[in-house]
Parts: sequence; C-alpha cells; structure tokens
Amino acid sequence: MKILQPKRIFKVDIFEKVVKNMGPIGAHAHYSHHYFSFPKLTGELGPRMTFMGKEMLNWSLNNYLGLANHPEVRKADADAAAKYGLAYPMGARMMSGNTDEHEEFERQLAEFVGQEDAFLLNYGYQGVMSLIECMVDHRDIIVYDAESHACLIDGIRLHKAKMGDYYKFNHNDMDSLRKNLERATKRVAETGGGILVITEGVFGMSGKVGALDKIVELKKEFDFRLLVDDAHGFGTMGENGRGVGEFLNCTEGIDLYFSTFAKSMAAIGAFVAAPKDIIMYLKYNMRSQTYAKALPMPFVIGGMKRLELIKKHPELRSKLWENVKALQEGLKAKGFDIGETSSPVTPVFLHGDYDIAAVTSLVRDLRENMGIFCSIVVYPVVPKGQIMLRIIPTSSHTLEDITYTTECFAEVQKRLKAGYYKA
Repeated sequence: MKILQPKRIFKVDIFEKVVKNMGPIGAHAHYSHHYFSFPKLTGELGPRMTFMGKEMLNWSLNNYLGLANHPEVRKADADAAAKYGLAYPMGARMMSGNTDEHEEFERQLAEFVGQEDAFLLNYGYQGVMSLIECMVDHRDIIVYDAESHACLIDGIRLHKAKMGDYYKFNHNDMDSLRKNLERATKRVAETGGGILVITEGVFGMSGKVGALDKIVELKKEFDFRLLVDDAHGFGTMGENGRGVGEFLNCTEGIDLYFSTFAKSMAAIGAFVAAPKDIIMYLKYNMRSQTYAKALPMPFVIGGMKRLELIKKHPELRSKLWENVKALQEGLKAKGFDIGETSSPVTPVFLHGDYDIAAVTSLVRDLRENMGIFCSIVVYPVVPKGQIMLRIIPTSSHTLEDITYTTECFAEVQKRLKAGYYKA
C-alpha cells in the first residue's frame, strides 16, 4: 500500500515576491528611473522645459491647446484657490460636497458634447473604471476594442469579478465586432442582460480615430449601448472641438460619453455625459464618487474657464491642426512610419531588428545632443516587438520647432540604421 506524503507548502513573502518581479516596465527601472521613466521636467509648462539642467524642446505634454499656461486660466485657477482653498467643498457630493458651481459645470459640459446631462468625476482613470462597473451586472455582456486603454481594461476586469462575460473585437474591425455582437446577442438571450460596446474616440498611442460612425450604424442590426472614452478627442476633434462624435457626425449614437480633463483642458478630473435618468442613476451608484471627496472648487471654476476658452477661441484648435499637419507631413516626407493616425497623437514606429538598448541610446542622443524630449513607448503599453517614439504637437509649438525636430529625427534614423547605437 502506497503511503501518501503530505504536500510541502512553500511560503513566499509578498515583499520578496514583488521585488523579484518588478513587472514588464519595472524590469528596466535599474537604468531608466528618472531618465526614461519618472523624468523630472521643470519650468513653465510648454514647448520648452528643463530636463537634467538642460533646456529641451518638449514633445511629451498632452497640453493640446496650450491652456496650461494661458493667462486667463492661470488667473481663474489662482482666484478660485484664493477664494475657496483646495479643501472646499468637504465630503462626497452625495453627503456634503455638492455646490451650484459643480452642477453648472456639468450643465455646460453636457450641452457642449450634445448630451442631456453630465456628472463630474474626481479622476479619469478611477472614474471610467467605476462607470463600467456601475453600468453592467453579471447578466450583461461587454464587447470591447482590443486596443482599449488600460483604464477601460481594468473596468472590464471589475465586470469579470462579478462573473460577467466579455468579448474582444479586433481593433477598429467591424467584421470582428459584428461576429462578437452576434455572440453577445445569443448570450444575453440566455442571461436576460444587455450589451455594452466600449471603444475610444482617439486611441492614445496610435492616434487612430475609433470607427464610431460605423459602430453606430450597427445599432440598426443589433441592440446595444455604446460607451466612448474620448479623452484625446475632447477639445481637439470636430469643427467645434466637441469630440470624435462631432468629427464623424454620429454624436446622437453615443450613449455614454466620457472624457478626462487631463488632455486639452490641462487639468485634473473627468466627466461622463448621458441622458438625465442615466446620470441620476450614476450619481447614486458610482462607488468611486459616492465614497470619495468632491472635486475641489478651483478645478471646477478653472474647468469652466477652460471650457469657455475652447468655445470662444477656435484659433487655438486651428493652430494645433496647422502644427499637426506640418509635423506629420514632415515626418512622412523623411520616410518615417507614423501609422494611421488622423489625430494630433503622432507615433513614430521604429522598424528593424533593434533591441531596447539601441533605441534608448537613440533617445539619449535626441535629448543630450539635440535637445529634444519625447517619450519612448515599449511593451506592455504597445504590443510586444514594437518600439515607438510618441510626439504630441500642441498649439504652442512653432513651425520652426517642427522643422528642427524632423531634421533631428532624420539624423538619428540614419545613425540607427548605420549601427551607431549598437554599442
């Protein structure tokens, strides 16, 4: 008779475990910290800032319309902080933190994006995660774009935690979306739930515009609601800056419109816009807002000033697009692959058998010898095997900045191909 031996239990200290596995980005921390990751840019926010004691031509801020240092914005922020401080209002909106100003800002945002009502959120990332968790239960099915932002993926993970099903469709691929909608339709016939399609207005790494008009067209065949994260489209896309829905003339087909203030508004916070009864439901059920302090008054007052400027000064958006066109056409003329961007987000894809060391040497050359600061993007932010430099033009850049940058990029590409950075 065989005697069974008790299983050996190997104990692992949590601290020891995480230090030994820093994650795909943290694995590079020993040489990247404070240089490629967690860099410190100092000085006035704008096209020229200081990095490690040297002035840089900066292409890494999502300050699309240059509002971060607009004099009217700075004054509104300062006046509101002097009047209210950063504490007011105290408490969550539901309990003690609601104000007329919060509700007026919500009214203005809803009107701007073509929805009935809106709800201010403290932060974009936690806000959209909580929005997704709040809108769906275990009977519902989520169908989402494969290249959705991490905040959307984490919201879908909360749905998974509630034992909800979800299907992924290939990026901007309507045939793939159709197949997954067919799967979801069959599944909800069994569960008694509904379908929520999730995508982005502008995909923040590739710059591609989401196929919102085509997705809305599928509502003629399938019964679903559409959530759009338009963080990079709000303020930049469309004739009036009302986002990708305006740009593609499909605003009425968007059921839940979400955007953060961290891009064109150059601030903190976010909002979701939808029909009035849906917003009322969210106000009473979104956990990230029910159990969190209200957005401080300076961000509310300052946010209304930013929105006013977006509406009153279309020349800021015109200048942004003049710079976008010049930069992207200049890069393509120099032989660079910038993918399929049709937004201000400008990726530069580096093709070839280049390891991370060679590309980081290229970035060092750009920064230390040419005075150009841009971000290097690797897995897991982009797919494995892909290396990308990400450039964000703003209305504050000049055509001279663009000419100089494209010439420098052409030089480092020549050096890269010649093996200059292998050592």
